[in-house]
Amino acid sequence: MRISDTPRRPRRPHLPAVAALGMAIAAALAVPSATAVPAEPSTPQPLADVVTTAVALESSLGDAAAGTYLDRTTGRVVVAVTDEAAADQVRAAGLDARIVERSTKELRAVITELDTTVDLTGTAWGIDPSTNQVVLSADDTVTEAEQAELSEAVSRFGDAVRVERVSGELRMNLLGGEAIYNGAVRCSLGFNVSDGTTYYFLTAGHCGDPGSTWAASPTGTPFATMEESSFPGDDYAVARYTSGETPPSAVRLDGGAEQPITSAADPVVGQTVSRSGSTTGVEEGVVTALNATVNYPEGRVSGLIQTTVCAEPGDSGGPLFSESVAHGLTSGGTGNCTTGGTTFYQPVTEPMELFDLDVYTDDGTGAGR
Repeated sequence: MRISDTPRRPRRPHLPAVAALGMAIAAALAVPSATAVPAEPSTPQPLADVVTTAVALESSLGDAAAGTYLDRTTGRVVVAVTDEAAADQVRAAGLDARIVERSTKELRAVITELDTTVDLTGTAWGIDPSTNQVVLSADDTVTEAEQAELSEAVSRFGDAVRVERVSGELRMNLLGGEAIYNGAVRCSLGFNVSDGTTYYFLTAGHCGDPGSTWAASPTGTPFATMEESSFPGDDYAVARYTSGETPPSAVRLDGGAEQPITSAADPVVGQTVSRSGSTTGVEEGVVTALNATVNYPEGRVSGLIQTTVCAEPGDSGGPLFSESVAHGLTSGGTGNCTTGGTTFYQPVTEPMELFDLDVYTDDGTGAGR
């Protein structure tokens, strides 16, 4: 274990969530009627549209912004802020506001300090805007003595950091969803994407290196070649289809059904999400933190989505999504789908932005990020 005041090598900053969330949807203004007539029932906005609006608004609030999340009790998206003036802007946009003590900038500063001073396998940390804290998790491999040392090291942050135990061991989940093979290595296809002329799929970076070929069975004919891979640090890979066909822009569901994927965006804390994997099929859970850092035995990965969705070895690289929106690629976690667990996902917005990739409709035309 290493807990020090000596900074580690700075990691490459991750993309802001707003970069991939597209254009904000303006709130509709009610027009007074000259005569009193029964109001037409309003049609609720899709959650993805509300989240897009909230995150775009949050990005305009500067240092007063403190995160966006879904309140599981009310079912409404909340924008956390640090002062009343910012709260008024949020309410004027038709969204719920909550005034908190710490800004996103301040919580990210805590994340940066943990990234540079704590190096302990079996730990993870991320921002939970619903509690206005950084949540630091320790798995079963972390001894009581190590946890005591860890708690002492973060005590200087006061209640800005919450330390909690998670059962099991943080690990990468090799094998996976719609199964793909690189010889004896089995992983999961995440999402199909395109640069407008060539088709690719996204999967976990720990699955293989650039130049590796992928097939639908251990001895099958390769249909794709890995072009880019990033692990540790990040956990994504981009593989180019070589078969000449247009792969469907969809996720495999239980029973052989398919869920079309038409856009990509970062989720918010509190949002219900689904994951598909060949070991456990489709499972649901809730996003609990963003910008999470995980210390696997194989190395550190940062900028992840943390959830309560269960996963098991064999689910790695598979897609995290909500309805038709792509969110992430299964990286790893603890626990299983019998007792539950904690799982982490590489946001798809990062490689899509970095390599100028988009999801697309099944006729091959781009649908956008």
